[in-house]
Amino acid sequence: MPHLEPPGVDARARARIRQPPSEAEPPAAPSCRTPAKGPAGWPWLPPALLAVALVAMAADGGIAQWFLEGNYPKVVAELIEVCEAFGNGFGVMLLALVVYQLDVGRRRMLPRLLACSLGAGIAANVVKLLVARTRPYAFDFEGGVLATFGEWFPFLRGGAAVQSFPSGHTATAAGLAVALTWLYPRGRWMFALLAVLVACQRMQSGSHYPSDVLVGAAVGLVVARACLGPGWLAPWFDRFESPQKGGTG
Repeated sequence: MPHLEPPGVDARARARIRQPPSEAEPPAAPSCRTPAKGPAGWPWLPPALLAVALVAMAADGGIAQWFLEGNYPKVVAELIEVCEAFGNGFGVMLLALVVYQLDVGRRRMLPRLLACSLGAGIAANVVKLLVARTRPYAFDFEGGVLATFGEWFPFLRGGAAVQSFPSGHTATAAGLAVALTWLYPRGRWMFALLAVLVACQRMQSGSHYPSDVLVGAAVGLVVARACLGPGWLAPWFDRFESPQKGGTG
């Protein structure tokens, strides 16, 4: 029996009807050969955060005590505790695995994402070794803000209780938020909110003062800027991500 075409359908339309759907092409990957947009392209933001951190030190003790006393709804605590994963290494690796699995076109960008996030956390941890600061949960709040600071170059002496400054989690979250904004600009506000919630979680847990998380965010932005846009590491990542290097599958 001959195949009957619907009336009024021309040859081009028939070709389109018979053509099987093809797999969608992956979206074009971003490139840092153009100036970075968002926080990575704002060189004034890290110094501004440091200035705000200096002012915030006057309120460090009061805000830290407020968090330790739990003066907020339980649902708020549960929300920010869940978001803590956005600022730790396991959470970063899980997100990187998701990108690798679901976004083939951006697989070569993963080293840059990891450098922005994990590199920021490592940089913050290096700063911790240079100046001791007692964490809120270990401080008696008898002295002023200067009493929270201890010796210079403590390295590993005193353990985690004197490694409050700056926040490594917040640095990781800030670097990750910038890297994800570069990869997926439409999610920029969600990524920024997650980084803010990580900072809140670090204060809620009694691990950091407000100035700690502000300085941590500044560290994260500095590291991310080094890897993106005009940063000194960006050309190396550009060469690695170049299509001439081969496929991304």
